[in-house]
Amino acid sequence: MPRSAANGYNALDSVRTREGNIIANYLYVSTSPDGWRNLAVDEYFLDHAGPDDMLLYFYVNRNAVIIGRGQNPWAECNLRAMERDGVQLVRRITGGGAVFHDAGNLNFSFIAGEGRYDLERQLGMILEAVRALGIPCEFSGRNDLLADGRKFSGNAFCSREGVRQHHGTLLIDADLTRLQNYLNVDPRKLRSKGAKSVRSRVCNLREFVPELTSAQMLESLKLAFGNTYGPYMELRDDNLDENAIAPYVEKQRSGEWRLGKTPRFDLEIENRFSWGNVQLLLTLRHGRVDEIQVYSDAMDAGLVDAIRARLLGVSFGAVPIAEALRSSEKPELRELAQYISVQNL
Repeated sequence: MPRSAANGYNALDSVRTREGNIIANYLYVSTSPDGWRNLAVDEYFLDHAGPDDMLLYFYVNRNAVIIGRGQNPWAECNLRAMERDGVQLVRRITGGGAVFHDAGNLNFSFIAGEGRYDLERQLGMILEAVRALGIPCEFSGRNDLLADGRKFSGNAFCSREGVRQHHGTLLIDADLTRLQNYLNVDPRKLRSKGAKSVRSRVCNLREFVPELTSAQMLESLKLAFGNTYGPYMELRDDNLDENAIAPYVEKQRSGEWRLGKTPRFDLEIENRFSWGNVQLLLTLRHGRVDEIQVYSDAMDAGLVDAIRARLLGVSFGAVPIAEALRSSEKPELRELAQYISVQNL
């Protein structure tokens, strides 16, 4: 696959069509149930895929809470309950909110060079595989896939150096009640949605095909991948460079990545918008923002860094903070600026 063995892959034979054309389609199914390793491999693929590659990666995590890159686990998660029940805390590199993974979730990740990345085609491939099992489904237009009007797949996105990633989960036979055991749920979410109504909008695919297993879903996905992209090479564990993967696993296991530091701050600004929650923890020095912690469950993982970069060193006050945000091209930052501009800071 990919760039070279020196960049993290063992040398692979080229895959050729009957006409003799070289293709660069790959599929890999993880044999590990470890959420830290599986998300590490996901990032490893993103950093090492070549510009002409299309890789589809599947994995199943044992009990794990997966949080978005910008979330604050100290506020979001019941860490004591997770430790008691042996539930992993895993932080992904993409945005969005927390999800619970068990053996009933089949997770997928498309990693492709920008020239080959096509979200509509990728989602269409997933829909083809689900429909082949006799389940009517559709794309919702909000990064979700629906069956009978209910969500069975959520998706998130990332890009680095000309390579893009689109990953998500397929609910096959997941326990839809366990996430609430490990989250400190924001009461504003409950007021706006209601816990019961949230559960009613999510479904397992096994509701439509009672005998469906993750293995059957996987086989349907493999067939759809071949139909959509043509011949592909299925990678094995020994095609991966364990030495290259090791730093990614170490990162995922580390408390610094998963937990960060218990934040200390002088002032908190928090609000929920239609696109997600934002929490700013400001430390002030000599009338300026000396340190800032930013947390958000917004789908755009880059918002956290964008907010931090604009506010660090800014004079404290509603007007200068709002002005620093308002000049951004991101509509979310401009909406945050409008909110802050009317606060009594």
